Amino acid sequence: MLGAMPPLRTVAATRYVTPLREGGSLPAIVEGDDLGTYVLKFRGAGQGEKALVAELIAGEIARALGLNVPELVLMELDPELGRTEPDQEIQALIKASAGLNLALDYLPGSLAYEPSVLPADPSLAARVVWFDALVTNVDRTARNTNLLFWHRQLYLIDHGAALYFHHDWPAGLARSRAPFPQIRQHVLHRFAAGAREVDAALAARLDGAVLAEIVAQVPDAWLPGPADESRAAYLRFFEQRLSSPRPFLEDISDARA
Repeated sequence: MLGAMPPLRTVAATRYVTPLREGGSLPAIVEGDDLGTYVLKFRGAGQGEKALVAELIAGEIARALGLNVPELVLMELDPELGRTEPDQEIQALIKASAGLNLALDYLPGSLAYEPSVLPADPSLAARVVWFDALVTNVDRTARNTNLLFWHRQLYLIDHGAALYFHHDWPAGLARSRAPFPQIRQHVLHRFAAGAREVDAALAARLDGAVLAEIVAQVPDAWLPGPADESRAAYLRFFEQRLSSPRPFLEDISDARA
C-alpha cells in the first residue's frame, strides 16, 4: 500500500492565453494565480463534467501506479476572464464553465510521442497498457497517442474518454467485468512485454484506501445525483475490475500476440 495521496491544489485562473484546437473540447492554455501555466479543461465543454471526472480519477490512478502525469489541479474560473476575448465561441465556453474546472500543468517544450521514432521501453509500455485497460481508455491510439515526451520521460495526458461506463448509469456498472478488446488499438501494445508479470504489483498499489482518496477529490458538483452514491459506484466499478482474475489481462495478451 502507498502512502496517502496528496490532495489536489486549487488554483484560480488569472489570464486566458490561447486555445488549443487539437481536440474537440477546445481546452486552453491559461495562467494561474500561483504564477504557473496550465492546460485548462472546461466544465462547460461538450463532454461536460463526466470528462473531467474521468480525467481526474484516471490521472490520479496513473500517478498512484508510478506513471508520469502532469500535475492536476482544480481551477477556479471567473467568467469575466473571457470578456475581452474576441472569439464568441470561446466567450460562451468560459461563461458556461464559471466555477470549478480541471487543469493540467503545462509542459513547455514537450513533444508528442512518435512510436516510429522512439520505441517505448517494454516494461513501461506494459504498465501503461495495463493502466489503460483498467480504466477502459479508448483514446491512446497511433492516431492520437495522448503521450508527451518531456525531459526524456514519457507523460500520460488526456483521460477524458476513459471510464465510459459512467455515461450509462447505472447499467454501465454491470460491465465492470467486461473484457476490453479495444486495447488492440493501443499505441504501445506492440512494445508491451510482461503485462502478466507486472499485474499483481500494479493491482496491489490500488487498494481500497488509495482509490477512495482519489474518488473523494472529485467535486460534488461534477457528480450525478447524491455525490456519496456516485463515489460509491465508482469504487464498486474498480473493486470489480480489479478482482482476480482481472478481465482485461486476456485482452492485453491477445493484443500482444
